Amino acid sequence: MTEAWEAAVEAQIQGAVQRGEFDDLPGMGKPIPGRGMPYDESWWIKSFLEREALPSDLLLPTPLQLRRRIDQVPDEVRDLPTEQSVRDFVGQLNAQIVAWLRNPEGPRVAVRPVNVDEVVRHWRAERSSRERSAPTTPPLNAAPAVAPARRSWWAWLPWRRRRAH
Repeated sequence: MTEAWEAAVEAQIQGAVQRGEFDDLPGMGKPIPGRGMPYDESWWIKSFLEREALPSDLLLPTPLQLRRRIDQVPDEVRDLPTEQSVRDFVGQLNAQIVAWLRNPEGPRVAVRPVNVDEVVRHWRAERSSRERSAPTTPPLNAAPAVAPARRSWWAWLPWRRRRAH
């Protein structure tokens, strides 16, 4: 039975070759990628992530993904337009954290919900500092401003500063 099956498969392959179905395949005439490299058990996962342009964070266990998201909260909320959108973002993250805390899987890593009021307080402070430091558009006929002279970077090093006695 196996010989008949192998013969049928071989006949299909030969027919495809004669019809030219294997001509002009991508990678034809090129070396096989990864040949000569040491064997890696997760080669297909890595190639899939690279091919699909997915972040490698997806391979982390859930608590580590949550910790990473908590660390990125200031960057994530920086450009949100309203305080309510900041609260919504943090609320969704906290819902994911609470869901994990109810049914923890993976390594035991300390993960706590994010303090919404603290995030909003930092968001407000950063937003107000950006608004204060935002350059105003000068009138069209205004003379160009001259930048103040800058000190070189080494002058700011602690051992280079002179102390007043």
